Amino acid sequence: MTRQDSFTLSTHPDPSRAPGTTIEPGPARTARLRVSAPLCLLGFLAVYLIAVCTPFGQRAENALFGEGDAMQAWIYDWSGTAFQSSAMPPLNHTALPTLLVGLAVIAAVTLARRCWWQGCAATGIVVATIASKELTRTILPRPHLVDAHVSLLDPSFPSGHAAVPIALALGAALVVSPRVRPYVLAAGMLWLAVTAAAVQATYHHRPSDVLGSALLACACYSLAIRFLPPADAPDLTRHPRALPAVALTLSAAGALVAGARTDSLTQSLVFAAAAFLCAALLWFTTAQGPAHTARRTRPAPG
Repeated sequence: MTRQDSFTLSTHPDPSRAPGTTIEPGPARTARLRVSAPLCLLGFLAVYLIAVCTPFGQRAENALFGEGDAMQAWIYDWSGTAFQSSAMPPLNHTALPTLLVGLAVIAAVTLARRCWWQGCAATGIVVATIASKELTRTILPRPHLVDAHVSLLDPSFPSGHAAVPIALALGAALVVSPRVRPYVLAAGMLWLAVTAAAVQATYHHRPSDVLGSALLACACYSLAIRFLPPADAPDLTRHPRALPAVALTLSAAGALVAGARTDSLTQSLVFAAAAFLCAALLWFTTAQGPAHTARRTRPAPG
């Protein structure tokens, strides 16, 4: 802290703090966010370049699509692929209705809590995630670098089905109350893990597709937080100590079940690992909160 900053703090006291204390600024919000958003975007670009634009990456992911079919997935009956079967949201045709219902819920919570800035940011996260997913899938080509089956040539990066649960979970995390936020994030993690694993196990998407969606959504969240007023941005929230471990454990279990196949243990583990990584990325992007108000007090000299 410079002498000028120290003089400014001492001549303009904060009425909310106790007498005889001075404020030590914590890490700036902008500093942390300038690291998180670009890192997510760099990770998104790295996943695309390695998994999609290299022969090694294409061969590795194409090898996960064996000679079996979607019926070998444990979650096949809930994927909407089977004849006259119900699809678990947001799989198959339920993606768009799930997205619309989620936006309606975010709007309702915004009206109930009158958190207008957070509501606008939450809606922006959802819209930006889905729009950027559509845009990147259109402009990012999938070059034919290996001799792959015709069914593996269509661009699928990033995954739209995986983008829906993570975008809605990130949006809901902004509008709900601080006490409820950790539990909403835990539920969103489980939903994301099951969805990301299911679209892989049914051979609709590759691991890079779901990871790309998660990184893209987290980048949109970080950018949205950057433009929120400091008083409206989410802070560090106290939650039970066991909640992170429970949330991660449930996400891992959901990913294992939804990503399991009867014909290959290796594929099942890879699908589950990619889905769990998406869920962990959601938790660590939001649960720690931007440290824009992390200021501590210390007794004043003398």
